[in-house]
Amino acid sequence: MQPLINIIENLKKSEIKKIIDSRMKEFSELGKKNINEIFKELCFCLLTANFSAQGGIKIQNAVDNGFLTLSETDLAKKLSELGHRFPNARARYIFEARQKINDLRKILENEEDEIKKREEIVKNIKGLGMKESSHFLRNIGYKNLAIIDFHIVDLLVKNNLIIKPNSKSLTPKKYIEIENLLREIAEKTNLNLGELDLYLWYEETGKILK
Repeated sequence: MQPLINIIENLKKSEIKKIIDSRMKEFSELGKKNINEIFKELCFCLLTANFSAQGGIKIQNAVDNGFLTLSETDLAKKLSELGHRFPNARARYIFEARQKINDLRKILENEEDEIKKREEIVKNIKGLGMKESSHFLRNIGYKNLAIIDFHIVDLLVKNNLIIKPNSKSLTPKKYIEIENLLREIAEKTNLNLGELDLYLWYEETGKILK
C-alpha cells in the first residue's frame, strides 16, 4: 500500500491538487442546484456505464435540457447521432428515470447516510449500479463513496492490493470490500473517497474528468 500512498502524496504537492480541489468545489455547487440540474447529472452517469466518461460529457453537453423533454424515441435517435454504443437502452433508462424525479428528490432529502442513499438509488433507478450511483452522488457533492471502475481496479491490481476480479462487473460484496480498502487509503492520505478517486483516476489515465 505504501508505494501507492507515496504516489498520491506526491500528486498532492503538484498542480494536480488545485485542479482536483476545484473539481470537488464544482461538485458541491452542483448539489445545491435544482432537481432538474441534478437529474441531468444522473443522466450523465447513466450514459457512462459501459461507455466513456469523455463520451458521456460530450453527449450531456449536447443534449442538456433534452434529457427533461425529449420522448424516448427522439432521445434514442439523438444518442445514436452522438455516437453512444447503446442509444435505445440508455434512452429507455433515462426516460424511466425521468418519471422518478420526485422519488430521487426524496432520496436526496432523506437524512440517511450516503451508503443508504446509494442503496435507494440502486433500488429505484434502473441502469444505475453501485459504481454509477456512487459516481452520481460524488458528482453532486457527496464525498464518502468509492467509484470503482476498471481503471481503479487495474491500478489496485498493479500495486498488488487486490487480485484482479474474474468479471468486469463487481458483486455488491466485492464492491464493498474494495471500497473499504480505498477508505483505508483515503484515511492514510487525509483525503475523502471523492478526492481519492480523482487522484487515482489521474494516476491511471493522466486525466481529470468528473
